[in-house]
Amino acid sequence: MLDQSKIDKITSDLLRHIRLNNKFVLWMGFLGISFVVCLYAYTLQLKEGLSVTGLGDYVSWGMYIANFVFFVATSLIGMLISAVLGLSGAKWASPLARIAEIIALAFAAVAGLVIVSDMGHPERLLNVFMYGRLQSPIVWDVTVVSIYVVISALLLYLPLIPDMKICYDKLDKVPKFQRNIYKILSLNWNGSLEQQRIIKQSTRILAILIIPVALAIHTVTSWLFAATSRVGWDSSIFGPYFVTGAFVSGTAAVIIAMYIYRKNYRLEDYITELHFDKMGKLLVLVSLVYLYFNLNEFMVPGYKMKKFDATHLNDLFAGSHAAMFWAVQILGLVLPILLLLFRKMRKPGPMMIIALFVIVGAWFKRYIIVVPTMEHPYLPIQNVPINFKIYSPTITETLITIAPIILVLIIITVLSKLVPIIPIQETIEHLEEETK
Repeated sequence: MLDQSKIDKITSDLLRHIRLNNKFVLWMGFLGISFVVCLYAYTLQLKEGLSVTGLGDYVSWGMYIANFVFFVATSLIGMLISAVLGLSGAKWASPLARIAEIIALAFAAVAGLVIVSDMGHPERLLNVFMYGRLQSPIVWDVTVVSIYVVISALLLYLPLIPDMKICYDKLDKVPKFQRNIYKILSLNWNGSLEQQRIIKQSTRILAILIIPVALAIHTVTSWLFAATSRVGWDSSIFGPYFVTGAFVSGTAAVIIAMYIYRKNYRLEDYITELHFDKMGKLLVLVSLVYLYFNLNEFMVPGYKMKKFDATHLNDLFAGSHAAMFWAVQILGLVLPILLLLFRKMRKPGPMMIIALFVIVGAWFKRYIIVVPTMEHPYLPIQNVPINFKIYSPTITETLITIAPIILVLIIITVLSKLVPIIPIQETIEHLEEETK
């Protein structure tokens, strides 16, 4: 058993960040002002229509849809950390589960709003619910995203219940209404064996349920592309290809969050170099699988080199999108794999930089999936203005694309200031087990 002084220190360390400070106010002020600017850009689109963007008759999907695919992808990290690693008994991942679930919930919840930005008439989204057909992949997508958000919220909340009671008991300097919220959310937790059993069983059931839902969410998203006969999308590997790519971007997002929380909240004793080492190895694993699917995506059509495949591949490898394509493959995938094979590169500082390259590369990879394919239709583009042939995002479109990213950062920041980032009760229990 741990002595009371040790328990008090753990509790104090893990509750230390739940307070307002100047850094938080400045950061939220910056995010808030930036979000308002982006919202103003969206009001211009609502007023003028999609004509304020670079979208047109041929490239009707651009940064908006690339953004949507990226958001859905990154949200899958909750399943990987909480479900796959949690159910497999990887106890080292326990302190990271809540971080992963916060990221998963934020990205999944905002993903639905991202798709609305691509609609000239957002009110028409209601037609999906009113007149949706079972054979429509869009209906499947809306369904699985909604279910994933609900399960992710429950997976975040249920393990939080014991910590909500701790917050109510220990945070006597926070506003009274905030303490009352903690009390309500703690659901009269008293730590009895029966309550512990219910929490553990419920969490385990949700962890099992979220695996097929998470696989479905990005598989269905991939089918929105693969169900067409367009060059670049007409592929039978898009399901697993999208899922493995999701694990790459999600793992990078967690590594970035780990570094920021560790540095700003002084959690060096709880998010250790061991965790960065393990996450680095995990990133190498999922990146190698993703690299395999990348090779399949281009080698198979490259070997057959059909007429339209040749046009598409030549553009990617040596044409107008070549610089972005090779930067994504080398800086966002191959180089991180090679660097992370060395233990020195799996330290917090280098890992942070590598993860930034990976997650930026992951976003541009979605852009590469969406845009070049739409610029290469089967029918020739003729007798149209030059801007119909080449997609070029506008400033308004770019600001609207940035808005959901800012909203995700706001959600993550607010949640990080309201709840313990590292599970308190679980940390104490693990230390007690180790001292037995």
